[in-house]
Formats: sequence, structure tokens, C-alpha cells
Amino acid sequence: MAPTPAPLALKPGTAWVDAWRRARGAAPEAFRDDRVLNLWAGQWHADGSALPATSPVDGTPIAGPPRLDAPTATGAVRASLDQHRAWRHLPLPERRARVAATLDALAEHRELIALLLVWEIGKPWRLAQADVDRAIDGVRWYVDHIDTMLEGRSPLPGPVSNIASWNYPMSVLVHAMLVQALAGNAVIAKTPTDGGVACLTLAAALAVREGIPITLVSGSGGELSEALVRSPEIGCVSFVGGRDTGARIATAVADLGKRHILEQEGLNTWGIWNFSDWDTLAAVVPKLFDYGKQRCTAYPRFVVQRTLFDQFLAAYLPAVRSVTIGHPLAVEHPQHPLPALDFGPLINAAKAKELDDQVAEAIDRGAVPLHRATLADGHFLAGQDTSAYLPPVTLLNPPPPSPLFHAEPFGPVDTIVLVDTEAELLAAMNASNGALVATLSTDDPATYDRLAPHIRAFKVGRGKPRSRGDREELFGGFGASWHGAFVGGELLVRAVTEGPAGERAPGNFPAYQLIP
Repeated sequence: MAPTPAPLALKPGTAWVDAWRRARGAAPEAFRDDRVLNLWAGQWHADGSALPATSPVDGTPIAGPPRLDAPTATGAVRASLDQHRAWRHLPLPERRARVAATLDALAEHRELIALLLVWEIGKPWRLAQADVDRAIDGVRWYVDHIDTMLEGRSPLPGPVSNIASWNYPMSVLVHAMLVQALAGNAVIAKTPTDGGVACLTLAAALAVREGIPITLVSGSGGELSEALVRSPEIGCVSFVGGRDTGARIATAVADLGKRHILEQEGLNTWGIWNFSDWDTLAAVVPKLFDYGKQRCTAYPRFVVQRTLFDQFLAAYLPAVRSVTIGHPLAVEHPQHPLPALDFGPLINAAKAKELDDQVAEAIDRGAVPLHRATLADGHFLAGQDTSAYLPPVTLLNPPPPSPLFHAEPFGPVDTIVLVDTEAELLAAMNASNGALVATLSTDDPATYDRLAPHIRAFKVGRGKPRSRGDREELFGGFGASWHGAFVGGELLVRAVTEGPAGERAPGNFPAYQLIP
């Protein structure tokens, strides 16, 4: 008879109170006993109304965002312009030295930043560390290559305003902020409402110590959008988030003729056509559930040739059943390493309930449930709050009225659509009017070469997932998934600097689409 596993417990030294104490010790200027501060005009301010917040991991109370009102945010933007006017004239070697020093400080506090990510947005330990590492390593690449990227270019006339989603505070938001500063711009960022405020506050504090001109404020989008999007002082708006908010920002920046980078969601699809390498596909499936598919390059939709459906299921179902979920900091023994889970909670209990309700409604309207895991086999503390957790679900043929048919679920819900012709395959893969990534699995290179150009995604992989990419790799989107300048590699620097008169930036604009 197998021995009964020991009950799980929080690994010593990883509690929220431990992370909070360490953050206050690392940057006492940016934290108070019970709240984080806003950063503007080069100073930390105990202003704004601090909202209560809880961790999605187990409901533990954590620090909430100190939300500013619109007049204060407007003052912060004006102060950032003053910083920008001084910073843009600082010689590049000095800017590079200060950004490099910031990266060294971030590396020194790598594990603390990752622990804050676990508590604030529920990332498993492995993925939290990777988020920090990608930010540091990615910006180091720019530090090494910035000279040639800035030849013949100058900073924008005003600071860059960043409004980003909560899922990648370091590798997307902090990465972008430091590259924007390296290129000669002051930087403004709004902390995501749903999580990451302590992590971003610590990162900003380390950067400000090195003289980087960062403004970090909290508040609702509706309250702060006038200041962060429409203010004449703003030189560029950079947004990462959903289509509804993105569409409103796109309208505002178009009206103002303002420089912009708007990364929005799309339904990323994986097509299966005349394919037989099922072992390779099966090995990829669990990795596609990293962080519960809460990322812009997740693949929530498989479009499968009907005659291959039985073989697809034989490969897919055992793979999806191997996906692990649970408390990211729970261990059997104090000396054990933190668990290597595929994902932990969703960003909050409301999101988990929303998706669970959408699944139930889709099944009620005719979708076929092919796989529904339960929390019973999850990696949890005894009696912990699991309201933000949703185990993997797979549905066949979601009904057209369901949001799961046409929109990105941003959670661990896969949908499968069956097709009979190549035309149906392409139509199903292009269901959301543009996507960031897509993949087509087919044995025949000629078939891939013929079909891939008709898939409306910025990056299309052959049998492999595509990602946002790092360093020199470009990134963008087609259709409604992207508005404005493309980024990645030298394009990120071009997007936040001015070049020769009449230059057209590669990107997806109302008047033109220019592919690099």
C-alpha cells in the first residue's frame, strides 16, 4: 500500500508577509507599512486612495493600488515632461550606464521580484523567474546594440505613456520602459488594476535610484485616460490589453495624430491538416497551458481536419490530462523546491467564475465537453481558498453565440473546431479578424507554404508555437489585434524615436499597413 503523502504547507520564507518585509527593506522610500506609493516628479507620494486587494493564490490580503484622481495624474504627466526635456539631452553613454546599473539592481533582487509576482498575479515560481530574467536579458541586448539603432534618430518631443495588462509586468512592461528610457525618453506607466503593483513599485524604485526618469501611478482607466492618453505632453501611447479598451484608445490617438503602439488580443489558432507527427504535438500540448493560457500568445483554439480527429484526440487527451495546477508555494517538506506546476490561479475569482459560466453556457447550447479536469487532484494547502482556480477544459464545436467561439478566453479553456476543406480551415483560423500568432501543423512543406500566407497572424509557426520573442525578433499583429507601430528588435526603438522627415513606421495603421 502506497504511503499517504504528507500534507502540504507554505514553504518557509515565501509568505506574503515575508515578501512585503523584504520589499520594504529593499526600497523603503517606495513603501509604507500598509501601502505602496505613487511615483511622480521624481518623488514618492503617499497620495491616492489605496484599494484593498487579495492574492489570487489563496485569498491572502495584499497591497492594492493607490488610485490617483485625474487632476493629480495630469500634474504627474506635466512633471514627466520636465524630466523628459532634461533626459533627452543626456549623452547616450550616460543613459546606457544608468540603464545597465538598473539591470544589475534588478538581477540582485531577482528572487524577491519573482516572489512578488507569485503572490500578486499567481505565476508559478518557474514562470515568475522567467518573467524577470526575460526583462533583464532583453534590455541588456538593447544596451549592447543601442548605438546603431539610434543613428540618425532623436527622442520623441514628450514622454512615453504605458498602459499594460497585468500578466507580464517585467518582461513586457518594465522591459519596454527601460528601452524607451535608453532611447532618450522619460517614461510614464500606469500600474495594472488587477495586480503587480508591488512588483512594479520595487522595479521602479531600483530604476529611479539610478536616475531613470520614471513616473508610476495607479488609478482606473476611465479616471486617468484623459491624462495618460490625450494629454498634449505625451509623445507616444503604448498599450497592451483587450480590444474594447484598445479600440477606445485607438480612436483617441487617431483623433490627436499621436504616436501609438496598441497590442490587443486575438484568437490565436493552431491548424491541423494532413498531419501525422502526433508525438511531437502531444509533447507541446502541456506547455501551451503555461500560466493558464493567460498570455497574448496563448493558443486556445485547435482547427482540426475532420478525418484526423480520432488521431488528434488520441494524442491530445493524454497530454492535457498531464497538466498540473495548484498553489505555487506549497511543498511537502520545508527543504523541497517549489513545485514545477503548469499554472496556478487565474488573475482573480471573478475571472474564474466568468470562464466557468461561459463553459457551462456553451455546453448548454451544444458544445461537447471532451475533457474537464477537477481541482481534486490539484496541488493545494488543506482548506485553502481555491476560488480563483479553474482546471483545464476542452470543448468541441463551441456554438457561434458563445464568447468562446470568437474571442480569446484568457484562461485554460481549449476549443476545437472541425473542418473538411482548406477554405474552411483558413476561415476558422481567421475567426477573430486578426491575431498575434498562429501555427499550422502539416506534413507537406508545400501545403504550409501555400496556406500560411493566408493566415491573418503576425507570426505563423510550422508545427511549433510562436511567441512574442526577445531581442532582435519583431512583433506585431494584423487586423483588430494591433494598431500602430510594430515593435521588437530595432522596431521598438524606431517606434519611440523620431527619424528622417516623412518616415513611415512599419505597423498597422488606418491609412496603411507596412510590413518590415
